[in-house]
Amino acid sequence: MILTDDQRMLQDVVRPFMAEEGAIKPQLRHWRDSGCKDGFGHGLWKQIAELGLTGMLVPESAGGAGLGQVEANLVLEEIGRNLTPSPFLTTSVAGVRALEGSAHAERWFPGIVAGETVVALAIDEGKAHNPAATALEAKRQGNGFLLNGTKQFVVHGASADLMLVAARTGGAAGETNGVTLFAVPQDMAGVAVENVALADSSKAARLTLSNVAVDADAVVGEVDDGWAPLSRGLNAGRAGAASELVGIAAGASEMTFDYLKQRKQFGRLIGEFQVLQHRAAHLYGEIEIARATALKAAQLLDAGDPRAELMTAVAKAKAGKVARLAVQEGVQMHGGIGMTDEHDIGLYMKRQAVLDELFGGPRFHAGEVARLSGY
Repeated sequence: MILTDDQRMLQDVVRPFMAEEGAIKPQLRHWRDSGCKDGFGHGLWKQIAELGLTGMLVPESAGGAGLGQVEANLVLEEIGRNLTPSPFLTTSVAGVRALEGSAHAERWFPGIVAGETVVALAIDEGKAHNPAATALEAKRQGNGFLLNGTKQFVVHGASADLMLVAARTGGAAGETNGVTLFAVPQDMAGVAVENVALADSSKAARLTLSNVAVDADAVVGEVDDGWAPLSRGLNAGRAGAASELVGIAAGASEMTFDYLKQRKQFGRLIGEFQVLQHRAAHLYGEIEIARATALKAAQLLDAGDPRAELMTAVAKAKAGKVARLAVQEGVQMHGGIGMTDEHDIGLYMKRQAVLDELFGGPRFHAGEVARLSGY
């Protein structure tokens, strides 16, 4: 449960870079206030690529760094700590893992490595995350398929060059058999995109696919067996999201602890009040537990351990709850100023609320823990 020397060196490079280049004012606030349709800066995305981070999960044979989930999680924790808007989680983590080993990797990996390609996952159709409930129809036509249906909460959907669309070629909604994953360029005829701003000012899309004609080569993996690449991508995304949530919790708590050391009330620093000290200590302990859980999930994924899916669900649920605690405590301890837009603490609360639901919230993953444990 400790980092290697190489992983610590990576952390030492990424932490100051994100703190400077990916900080809230030049990135999140800038792109939010400018009304950017992407919600992130392509210039920063290229900088991240120049550091070799966008392709860190891409094999060396394909021009990437050939690193693992632990290294990706270290990057994501710093992204969370600074609320850095970027497509790293969906593209460089979930997208890469879903595409690996398929014929599509050769086409799309070079653009991901170069920081020129954005990938979006079009999975959810209902109010809550439930990939097995996929109902979007993929009907055979000649040598290909016609896709018809809708998707929502497609993060970076309007900015994506490639969308990985889960569709049903067999079975019934609620079953994992019969789900097929398709690689669909966004500019294909019949794809309608409604770009919307989420609570944290990031962008997601509602997609409508109307008779979108794709050939058999668009299939990622095998027909009716898209659950394998989909699960691979989702588990990587969930483990990564857990670390980003840990970063959100750490960033919010650091800001709060600094405030406790500066704000005076009744002639004393509020950090001297024992009740606040107890709450701060409890929060610190919870963050360390969440960080250890996310690290363990990443290590098991890298090792191909059969327990990885279970631990990933544990990590996403735990990190979501801890991040919620951190931002709630942060806003409350800041008092009235914590409710204003000019103070950054509220931005952490908004980002936590969105990321908590991406790839499934604590309730969904608690259910997964029970299912995977035989209940």
